[in-house]
Amino acid sequence: MADPVVLAAAAIGGYLLGSVPFGLILTRIAGAGDIRSIGSGNIGATNVLRTGRKGLALATLLLDGGKGALAVVIALSVLGPRAAAVAGVAAVLGHNFPIWLKFRGGKGVATTLGTLLALVWPVGVAACATWLATAVIFRISSLSALIALILSPAYAVFLTRGADPDAVVAVTALAVLGVLRHRANIARLLKGEEPRIGRK
Repeated sequence: MADPVVLAAAAIGGYLLGSVPFGLILTRIAGAGDIRSIGSGNIGATNVLRTGRKGLALATLLLDGGKGALAVVIALSVLGPRAAAVAGVAAVLGHNFPIWLKFRGGKGVATTLGTLLALVWPVGVAACATWLATAVIFRISSLSALIALILSPAYAVFLTRGADPDAVVAVTALAVLGVLRHRANIARLLKGEEPRIGRK
């Protein structure tokens, strides 16, 4: 069993790294205003895209995914595999509930995908491919995210036999957290009111 102090350090470090609101920072630097005042009010890449700045949206996507991956890589190299799983989950929590923004953050999809790629890469690749395929077919970001999230625990079971069980637990926890963060989106999907990618 990992030292509780080690796990606490991983959780704090992962949370702080995940809490960096790249979408908000980039849009302000670019003069696009406060991303929280447009569209869904979310700080993630999908809402940044609603500014019409595709480059900013792509940068937000990569940076939000990168911070999850970086949290895992640092913890894995310094503190071990269990700490890496803790750091990855904490990074997503940091993105979703950043202390700097009064705990009002994003939904953590990009950060979750980045975490999965670094923690259990076959699951990350499968989840990203699922998101992309669903987005191409339906052009609804939340639906793409939900399907990728819901399937990720199954990918963990079938694609990573013999993998670190802590990583599988982390994948499942991130899937549950992601679905819970999309409750409002689920309601709109059921009503046929969810906006499509690129539309305000």
